[in-house]
Amino acid sequence: MNSKALIWLKEVRLQFCTASVIPILIGTALAWSHTHEFNLVLFSLAVFSISFFQMGANVSNDYFDSKSKNDWLNKNPTPFSGGAQIIQKNLLTPKEVLIGSLILFASGAALGLVILAITKSLFVLSLGIIGLLGAFFYTAPPLKLGYRTAGEITIGFLFGILPVYGAYYIQTDLIDLVPLLPSLFVAVLIFLVIFANEFPDYLADKAVNKRTLVVTLGIKKAAILYKAALFVVTILSLFMIENFMVRLILFVMIGFLCINCFKACNPEKLSQQGYSNLSKYTILLHTIGGITFAAAVLFASAFL
Repeated sequence: MNSKALIWLKEVRLQFCTASVIPILIGTALAWSHTHEFNLVLFSLAVFSISFFQMGANVSNDYFDSKSKNDWLNKNPTPFSGGAQIIQKNLLTPKEVLIGSLILFASGAALGLVILAITKSLFVLSLGIIGLLGAFFYTAPPLKLGYRTAGEITIGFLFGILPVYGAYYIQTDLIDLVPLLPSLFVAVLIFLVIFANEFPDYLADKAVNKRTLVVTLGIKKAAILYKAALFVVTILSLFMIENFMVRLILFVMIGFLCINCFKACNPEKLSQQGYSNLSKYTILLHTIGGITFAAAVLFASAFL
């Protein structure tokens, strides 16, 4: 691979597309557990479409956070936060980054149109439009949702509730309550990921008036809210699987992962330069917890 391709791989943050894939896996697993039908084409289109949207959001966020000076002022970037720092290192120009984000969004939208052509559903169309606009305006003006203490909830919806319901719907053609608790579970997981990543960015975000939850609440109160959200995730894991043994295994797994996150959420360490354990453990909670839940749904359905 040439250096330009490697730069773009770093810029799009492909390794974090688990945030897109896991809700699709869960929605599809729920659909299978209730209908025992699986459309591989629709599943694949959904995975790639939302992944392109996420990468487009990653890249556009770098562009708009650069314009606001946020990423320039960030003296504490980590592997999980602070942007890719590609613009700051003069590896790509702001114009290249903006164009790249638009290409990624267009690619995701094109795949979404294929899903629309297959399903012929206004519900799918509405989900696609909401996903596209929400991902772009997360940092883009005039909405700049991530700057207005609305970013965490927005991401919870865009990469939790919306894709779980969307994946379930395109497999079943049903809109019902089956994905409700699972979608909330995924929404809180990704909410925690975004929340954890805000702690290292606290000073830079505060400097440009980017009102994340951490900036709005302060580090100590934000840490309390983060821990409360861990409790919600643990409780939700008790109510999503009918089979008792499978539910117990899921609860133990989620509980173990949450304990690691709880310990890492130390207000004194969260403000230290280079500390990223909270982000690391929270991403593991989202990834392992999400995959475990999808597997639990499929395993439990075998006993129904």
